[in-house]
Amino acid sequence: MKFLLTLADAHAAFGRLLDHFRSLLLLGTRLYVGWAYLKAGSLKISSLGTSLELFRAEHHAAGLSGPAFVAEASGELLCAALLLLGLFGRVGALGAFCLNAAVLISYHPVGLMAGDAIARERYTLWGFMLLVLTIFGPGRIALDTWLERRSAARCRPATAALARS
Repeated sequence: MKFLLTLADAHAAFGRLLDHFRSLLLLGTRLYVGWAYLKAGSLKISSLGTSLELFRAEHHAAGLSGPAFVAEASGELLCAALLLLGLFGRVGALGAFCLNAAVLISYHPVGLMAGDAIARERYTLWGFMLLVLTIFGPGRIALDTWLERRSAARCRPATAALARS
């Protein structure tokens, strides 16, 4: 039993050591997925006519209008910016997750039942990465953390005043 407790202590110490890398992992995840979305959205906007025609032909989205396509590309850019900055990181991750899920479900060559297995795996990986960011947040290396600290600093005087009363 003592051996098992010693192993449990060592395991806990190892976990505490790895906790120091959590923010770096979340930062790397945000930058990786954010960069992919930034590239995708930028490419769609920069060659709008070609992208829209390719989207209609390849995705078989004949009913998709130009404004809806621009909105989708703008959503990719907005989510990418939020992820890269770590600003409202959970909102950006959730928005990107929804865009990712729409592609995974609706785009036939990537779709769940048929299609390109490599592309499907890439979108699935991005989906899991975005879920991790949605659940755990952007980490300490983010504007969200800075804003939360500033917000807490503004609230402290009121809290101290209430404590004295």
